[in-house]
Amino acid sequence: MNYYLFKAFLIFVSLPFLISQRIPQAKYLPLIPMYQDSLFSGPKTVGKLENKAIDEASGLVASQKHPGILYSHNDSGGDPHVFLLDTLGKDRGKIILDGVRNRDWEDIAVGPGPQKDVSYIYVGEIGDNNAVYPEIQIHRFPEPKGIDKTHKVQPEILTLVYPDGPRDAETLMVDPITHDIFILSKRDSANVLYRTTQESFGKKGKVELEKVMSLDFTMSVAGDISADGTKILIKNYLAVFYWERNPGESIPDALMRNPVILPYKPEPQGEAIAFHPNGQTYFTLSEKRFQIEPVLYRYDKK
Repeated sequence: MNYYLFKAFLIFVSLPFLISQRIPQAKYLPLIPMYQDSLFSGPKTVGKLENKAIDEASGLVASQKHPGILYSHNDSGGDPHVFLLDTLGKDRGKIILDGVRNRDWEDIAVGPGPQKDVSYIYVGEIGDNNAVYPEIQIHRFPEPKGIDKTHKVQPEILTLVYPDGPRDAETLMVDPITHDIFILSKRDSANVLYRTTQESFGKKGKVELEKVMSLDFTMSVAGDISADGTKILIKNYLAVFYWERNPGESIPDALMRNPVILPYKPEPQGEAIAFHPNGQTYFTLSEKRFQIEPVLYRYDKK
């Protein structure tokens, strides 16, 4: 018994060192973030996920076509599947992506695409823990017309390269107003925002991302833009950052302001966040870690 207590003590006292080594030179990353709790409530436990196949959830987004439906996926090495669940955590099926593999899927988004009045799902093959892959990919396909137990699609594939070399990223967002596609890096001391356009899908070969700006925090693992384009969420392992976007502003313009820090219940390995389509609620979801089953949390605007 004393051995296990001593081991637990060693892990506890080592945490500051481990964090400092994992996220060096962070400009803004309080160990216990203070948040402004006047906007959203604290977490409400929706429940554990019914589909036990979702054990390394690394992305989450709400459907814009099917009310009450969320899309999620596992990260590196998982099947090339997008899972459907409802806002109570119940299993609603899966989408199989034909002709692609899950090297390291890290985020998912829903937004506009080439066909007017059609919402598309974007899956980000953007993970690269060791910054060794010369290219990344985004898979795009229309939201399914119905909710089926199994649905198969052949996605469009966009191959991208960074202008400043390979890097890890876990945040993918699509702007519903400009239709631009954004990727936010993870491991830089100040995370870097990159952009590409919808027209990139029609180009042959690899497309170079545009480097847009740096943000004053690190270890970003997920993000989302509300369906009306007026609100932005980005999270790391310890905090949720929130911006409201003024009329006529671009996403980078809005991100230049200091964010509001929203309520967040730390999760075993929380790498997924999504707005409800009404923009008045957000959800978070963790990977399964330390034998703790993933729990879907929701936060409602007051």
